[in-house]
Amino acid sequence: MNPNPSSSNITAVILAGGMARRMGGEDKGLVELNGKPLIEHVITRIAPQAKEILINANRNTERYSTYGYPVISDSLSNYQGPLAGVLAAMQKVTSDFIITIPCDGPCLPDDLIQRLSSAQQTAKADIAVAHDGNRMQPVYALISTKLEASLNNFLEAGERKIDKWYAQHNTVTVDFSDSPETFLNINTPEERDQFRSIQ
Repeated sequence: MNPNPSSSNITAVILAGGMARRMGGEDKGLVELNGKPLIEHVITRIAPQAKEILINANRNTERYSTYGYPVISDSLSNYQGPLAGVLAAMQKVTSDFIITIPCDGPCLPDDLIQRLSSAQQTAKADIAVAHDGNRMQPVYALISTKLEASLNNFLEAGERKIDKWYAQHNTVTVDFSDSPETFLNINTPEERDQFRSIQ
């Protein structure tokens, strides 16, 4: 049985390890929005919710380390996707749960951990993942670190799809349809410019 998640046994993992092809290959976490890098917006939102924070990055690690949090790189080479960052975090942390958030989501919910934790406890689930009312938001998820071996096996088998791995476990979706705008993410320069215009 899973222990109940609480702020003391959850590590927030900011996923900043992608190639950001749609951003022209720029390191997306360091792309500026309204005068500061995207990752700073994310840290501002998640820091009040989490006692421990890790940054998963595969380049510019010295720059990321200036934020004062541990920086870890994927244990798999060649940018294998967000699950590789999840695995790297599981291999590093001592907490019972991690909560994953993307570096390009500057508006993430200020009650994300509380709502995911509550749903996980009610369902006794291995994974609690956000749903914005229209679709699952798979990289906003609370995941039990006891799933490390399962994830390692999944990736070693050449699999990469998050929802396929989630489907192997007791997963609960958590309704955030009251605040779908908090899951806005910035993948392209055009989306960044649109976001600036509505701020």
